[in-house]
Amino acid sequence: MAAQGRSALLIAPTGAGKTLAGFLPSLISLSEPGKRRRGGLHTLYVSPLKALAVDITRNLEAPVGETGLPIRIETRTGDTPASRRQRQRRDPPDMLLTTPEQIALMLSGSDAEHLFAALDRIIVDEAHALAPIKRGDQLALCLSRLRRLKPDVTVTGLSATVRDPVALARWLAPEATIVTAGQDAAAAAVLDILDCGAPLPWAGHIARHAVEAIYSAIGGHRLSLIFVNTRMQAEFLFQRLWEINEDGRRIALHHGSLDAGQRRKVEAAMAAGRLDAVVATSTLDLGIDWGDVDLVINVGAPKGASRLIQRIGRANHRLDTPSKALLVPANRFELLECRAAIAAARAGTQDADVIRTGGLDVLAQHVLASAAAGPFDAEALFAEVRSAAPYADLTREDYDAIVDFVATGGYALKTYERFAKIRRTRDGLWRIANPAVAQTFRMNVGTIVEEAMLKVRLGRARSTGSGPTGPIGRAGRLLGEVEEYFAEQLQPGDTFAFGGEILAFQALVDNEVIVARTSARDPKVPSFMGGKFPLSTHLSERVRAMLAEPATWGDFPAEVRNWLTLQQAVSRLPGRADLLVETFPRGGRFYMVAHAFEGRLAHQTLGMLLTRRLERARLQPMGFVCNDYALCIWGARDIGLAAAHDPDLFGHLFDEDMMGDDLEEWLAESSIMKRTFRNAAIIAGMIERRFPGAEKGRRQLTMSSDLIYDVLRRHQPDHILIKAARADAASGLIDARRLGELLVRIAGRIVHKRLERVSPLAVPVMLEIGREQVYGEAADRLLDEAALDLEREALGGLATTAIGGARADAG
Repeated sequence: MAAQGRSALLIAPTGAGKTLAGFLPSLISLSEPGKRRRGGLHTLYVSPLKALAVDITRNLEAPVGETGLPIRIETRTGDTPASRRQRQRRDPPDMLLTTPEQIALMLSGSDAEHLFAALDRIIVDEAHALAPIKRGDQLALCLSRLRRLKPDVTVTGLSATVRDPVALARWLAPEATIVTAGQDAAAAAVLDILDCGAPLPWAGHIARHAVEAIYSAIGGHRLSLIFVNTRMQAEFLFQRLWEINEDGRRIALHHGSLDAGQRRKVEAAMAAGRLDAVVATSTLDLGIDWGDVDLVINVGAPKGASRLIQRIGRANHRLDTPSKALLVPANRFELLECRAAIAAARAGTQDADVIRTGGLDVLAQHVLASAAAGPFDAEALFAEVRSAAPYADLTREDYDAIVDFVATGGYALKTYERFAKIRRTRDGLWRIANPAVAQTFRMNVGTIVEEAMLKVRLGRARSTGSGPTGPIGRAGRLLGEVEEYFAEQLQPGDTFAFGGEILAFQALVDNEVIVARTSARDPKVPSFMGGKFPLSTHLSERVRAMLAEPATWGDFPAEVRNWLTLQQAVSRLPGRADLLVETFPRGGRFYMVAHAFEGRLAHQTLGMLLTRRLERARLQPMGFVCNDYALCIWGARDIGLAAAHDPDLFGHLFDEDMMGDDLEEWLAESSIMKRTFRNAAIIAGMIERRFPGAEKGRRQLTMSSDLIYDVLRRHQPDHILIKAARADAASGLIDARRLGELLVRIAGRIVHKRLERVSPLAVPVMLEIGREQVYGEAADRLLDEAALDLEREALGGLATTAIGGARADAG
């Protein structure tokens, strides 16, 4: 393909040599005498992770150095110093390994055409991880721009897990060829669920019950990579492992909020074989080649078959050696989910999305980037944008609205000069309004909108038993970052776990969290935003299938088998396609539990809409909670009794028409639209997070975006950014697609069981009610007490030992 100058998508299993295949044409071209260019960037490698770019650089530099090839390889990420990035523009390396955000930043420079003049090849690693998100929209637009600057450039995509190869190839390049290799040669992975020697908890997600078993598993392997789904889980598990680390095992921590230098140290130690285990989030689960990893432990349910397959591949990163992985369910439902994920992985099932409709906010950012690079013609840019797969169906009306937004802010805001970022001149071309706009834009490039972060730094202060005294010094090293909202809750003397240490909060000084090391135990744990994955549709279908087939329960732990058997006796189990709704009284209130298995986001939206309908039916709902598996609503009136008098009640409550006016009215009133609008406004450049010498805090961003949103709702409700925010809310925060599919699936298939007490299957979601942000052993005790009460009720006087002794795990 490379010799013919054709773009391609290479699909091959982990360890098959995809990365080498992607770079080999470049290495050959750059090493052939007489064909080597004199200066200029030849190959651009794009990675979704900073750590992956650094790892690939290390793996390439070794053979290049050993063979004496005259090839210069460098990395450029958000962690790269500004001085080095400036030098790379003046004197680009032969190969640059970078991220989508950095490519967008480079393309926004006036020297972009010169910088990429010698570009020959683009390699997109882990393409499947970028295509379905806004970073993929951004990269697709950048690839279209690069094809315009260099029409003969070839694009090679690399991936091991692809659900729809045709769509992914189209996302890479219009004429990309699909190449599949090594699928039959890969050794089958060895997958199992860790035997913790303790009953599974009813609820929770941090797997406290499994810490000793995880520690024991580490001891039997050279290097274990322990994946968790959130940064809070990573901090918790790391601390618990160190507390029982009597054998002095070398255990490290890796997640996105740690200082870049600390992350690089962990990665280097892994590569050098100086560690026994690393607790990590998704920062290490894509493509990184840690050859000595011989065990992957996934704590918590993986939420998707593709994600599990990707994480498994980090162990024994070779084609002929089977990867070994252990799954650690944190609760009883997660046991079912882990079983479903293992079955899907063994079947080679892929369930990750591939392509999406491009975000209009990302397009607005690209329009501004185009103007920052130089004058552009609207017609030419429209054609260029439409050549990117996510924007192939972009209408001219939406495109013109985006250009007008970047130029004026829209009809309702055009009198405010601050929103005028570009202007049209007499020659018909669009230009940047002034150099300050371009400077601010370059400080805000990107599509990842996180909570406002504050740096965590070791400080110096005299301390007493009641807290720090005297002046606070900031001479200590930087440890990383925490969300601003978390820091705002801290009082001097409060402790929290971060970066593998217990820290005592001292003060907030100039937007830095000043801390001191402490020997205190049971710290507060930072609750980071993001990082939790939705349960995939495919896994939810497999879980329902297992529940409907008792013959598949043979190898379940005894407490899980007894739990499901008792559910059959007390009520019934959900079928593959129907919806089980249970109603029962408890504590002077009346409860309705719908076992839908469509993920927390869809259940939250369903709960909001159902409570509105119950209010109209005068059934007096008082509140609701949900998890990935079920939704619970409680109120002052007996919904079960109402259903007995009106057999069509549940059919009306769960009718598909709730996706119409009910959804529209709720969205208009909820804070979800304000939140999604805020993110869209930040990405589109309407609200800047960073200015030269300053940065906005979370409160400032919220106040600015909420004010603008309210103005637009009153005076321009069809504003293009409100449209963008609505699309984001539907696909992300409310998961409208899955909710709509659920309502279609259960039409005419709702099974109502009116019970005298809570059912065994309803206990986990009932434990979500009234949960407080309590950390450490206090949280364990609270959940244990609640689980014990509910367990006694569910069994109706039977011995509680019938379904196991574990209660609940903190989460």
